[in-house]
Amino acid sequence: MVYHPEFEKAGKEPGLQIWRVETLDLVAVPKNVYGDFFTGDAYLVMLTTKQRSGSLQYDLHFWLGDDCSQDEKGAAAIFTMQMDDYLDGKPVQYREVQGHESNVFLGNFKSGIKYKAGGVASGFSHVVPNDVSVQRLLHLKGRRTVRALEVPLSWDSFNMGDCFIIDLGNEIFQWCGSKCNLFERLKATKVSKGIRDNERSGRATLRVVEDGREPEKLLEVLGPKPDLPEGTADDVRADASNRKLAKLYKVSNAAGGDIQISLVSAENPFKQSMLESEDSFILDNGSNGQIFVWKGKKANPDERKAALQAAEDFITKMDYPKHTQVQILPETGETPLFKQFFKNWVDLYQTEGMGSCYISGQIAKIEKVPFDAATLHESPAMAAQHGMVDDGSGEKTIWRIEGSDKVVVDPSTHGQFYGGDCYIVLYNYTFSGRQGHIIYYWLGGDASQDEMGAAAILTAQLDEELRGGPVQVRVSQGKEPAHLMSMFGGQPMVIYQGGTSREGGQTAPADNRLFQVRASTSGSTRAVEVEAAASSLNSNDAFVLKTPGSSFIWVGQGASDPEKQGAQQLLDILGVSASEIAEGSEPDDFWDILGGKADYRTSPRLKDKMDAHPPRLFACSNKTGNFIIEEVPGEQIQEDLAIDDVMILDTWNQVFVWIGKEAQEEEKAEAPKSAKEYIETDPSNRDKRTPIVIIKQEFEPPSFTGWFLGWDYDYWSVDPLQRAMDGLVMS
Repeated sequence: MVYHPEFEKAGKEPGLQIWRVETLDLVAVPKNVYGDFFTGDAYLVMLTTKQRSGSLQYDLHFWLGDDCSQDEKGAAAIFTMQMDDYLDGKPVQYREVQGHESNVFLGNFKSGIKYKAGGVASGFSHVVPNDVSVQRLLHLKGRRTVRALEVPLSWDSFNMGDCFIIDLGNEIFQWCGSKCNLFERLKATKVSKGIRDNERSGRATLRVVEDGREPEKLLEVLGPKPDLPEGTADDVRADASNRKLAKLYKVSNAAGGDIQISLVSAENPFKQSMLESEDSFILDNGSNGQIFVWKGKKANPDERKAALQAAEDFITKMDYPKHTQVQILPETGETPLFKQFFKNWVDLYQTEGMGSCYISGQIAKIEKVPFDAATLHESPAMAAQHGMVDDGSGEKTIWRIEGSDKVVVDPSTHGQFYGGDCYIVLYNYTFSGRQGHIIYYWLGGDASQDEMGAAAILTAQLDEELRGGPVQVRVSQGKEPAHLMSMFGGQPMVIYQGGTSREGGQTAPADNRLFQVRASTSGSTRAVEVEAAASSLNSNDAFVLKTPGSSFIWVGQGASDPEKQGAQQLLDILGVSASEIAEGSEPDDFWDILGGKADYRTSPRLKDKMDAHPPRLFACSNKTGNFIIEEVPGEQIQEDLAIDDVMILDTWNQVFVWIGKEAQEEEKAEAPKSAKEYIETDPSNRDKRTPIVIIKQEFEPPSFTGWFLGWDYDYWSVDPLQRAMDGLVMS
């Protein structure tokens, strides 16, 4: 194993570390200039995170500036491989190219990154404290992550659509073009403040300058101001449909000469069993600008070390752009972005309770909070993780859709839903002293298209009657959120397979009926009528089998106490008594009623979806005619929500659509469609019935706000840009 003194300091404790390649050596970068990168250099960047199991996990990036030499690129790749080897092959490796960095990388620099001209070869050093002799111009681009590129200090570099920073050492000017928007200005102030506070130790003055109001000092430096161009749009992002396209290849002979690749599967989602520990594999998502190399733990050591070369050879062979993003993953260190291409990925810990899986640095690491109804009202994180704005005891009104109207449902039958019907549920809640409304519209699997359409229209009308404040939740039969399940006084929510509850519309139920009882993480239960066949059984749940003669409660080996209790309560609702039988001790007549024995699911249920599918935040748009999504890097914070955008927060069990006040009317109207398209383009081929929750700015429920770090309900009462400006003056 190759040794370097810097390796000893790497990854000892959680946090970010950065090194620069200097004359083919590895040198630590001072923390006060993290986020600054010389375009003539190569860097190693590593984030160490502590997993819930207590073990350390590493994201190891090597970054290549546009102007760095081949020798420096090679040295960076070698240092990355050696550091990976020193850390026992545990890091996930990423190759980063200037201007095309991965979201995982950008998530380490929420305030943006700065590209500085020059490099170590031309004598540029990171250690220049309080340098007041500098004169440079930075051009800021990007909405989600700001990239500040050093450009020639001349009016020729300016345009009206962007923000620029003129850094004159002891004076810093932030110039805002007349066509740049509020969100870009807000991001620019963070970069300006970072230069003043970190590079000048707070000793420089900082002024914000509007286009057309330039002070004399700027005109002395830049000369007379000419007419400026409008500016260019950011690079057009790929259509979201590209994220779904992937292929899987097996790699062989990667250590010697040209790599040999053979196609394993031309279509995803893939089966996890296709990945064999004795080999390495390439998952090709090149149409979306990224490829993954998976290193089997029993693969040839030389082949494992040559993974990066295999990736670069593959990019060349497939004629992909040189800046295609590369992730190199050790077996058992797979990221959610990799696992999304597989159907029903199962980690070891999910079935055997061992520790916790890896969560990449690009995605928020949320501290798990167990459910406790007594403290729910003071914990937004608990509300978010369990989908519970409160304990379900608030005031509610339920209507059934009949034709184009809604009819109030008799409270004595609340909690019973029929597959031939559609319903609207209006729920009122209080959280932290704030009043809120949620409108659930539930669509039965056998309901008519006309009534489904009427439910959506009547929900929109109800929303308008309540002045646009309610949260709207579209619920398909079988995908009921935990909070909806909790509303019925501790009784299970019962969902009948078909039929209707309307007067005179009932159909005679079947003689034999089977109900599956499953609990949410908050303990609420749902009883869903399923086909009365042995193949419908599941070892993780409890079931009630109702017949004209005798009835049974069947208790699966993995059934929880709330599920057993829910099954008992269902008996009262159905008006029958039953004998309880445990899985494995069924009498013959039980199987006879179900049409004979058959295979059913016995594998353990995914214990914690939050690890396998951490929350992710996206901005979405249909402005170009294509459905475009752009992921927001790093942990979710409130200021990531751009008030002129429609945003998607994906928490897997449900998809939130957040509508900013200043979003275009067309985008507001298209928001539900955007969420539907987002679900349909998911590489994992997820359930199309996933609930969609529509939320408007300043009416966010705790089940949404709890996913964000430090939510402030008064955040938008003051213009965020004004707050940032005040911060520049005060600090």
